[in-house]
Amino acid sequence: MNAKPKETLEGLLDSLGFPSTVVETHMDDAIFLEIQTEDPGRLIGRQGQTLSQLQYVVNRMLFKQDRNVPKVTLDVGNYRLKSRDTLVEKTKAAADKVRRWGDVVELEPMNAYERRIVHHTLKDDPSIETHSVEVEGTRKKAILLRPKH
Repeated sequence: MNAKPKETLEGLLDSLGFPSTVVETHMDDAIFLEIQTEDPGRLIGRQGQTLSQLQYVVNRMLFKQDRNVPKVTLDVGNYRLKSRDTLVEKTKAAADKVRRWGDVVELEPMNAYERRIVHHTLKDDPSIETHSVEVEGTRKKAILLRPKH
């Protein structure tokens, strides 16, 4: 791998005026970069938008350096971990409603990362199927949970 994810992110954060430390963890087919900074809120942004956009930029920069670089996930202040846990709980509660009432439940519009979490959470559930649907006027998609027939 020619790309240097940790160094790329550190350079970008330094250029943007965010003093920070980056800890790199390699997983099966991905790289996880944890940003440690005094002001995590500014890097997280409203509903994690700044963090998601920073992650997108870092992945684009790395892809330019090396087309085979694994996808990089950024986190700061355990934001992604906490929001992932919240999303998993919300998904399980929605699945319980589908099982109980037999109705379709629509989850709010989400980005691709969040949708992957929902689909992954329910992929082995024999009674629920999930479908992503376009949300007009946005780049996000909502997820419909419905009973499997």
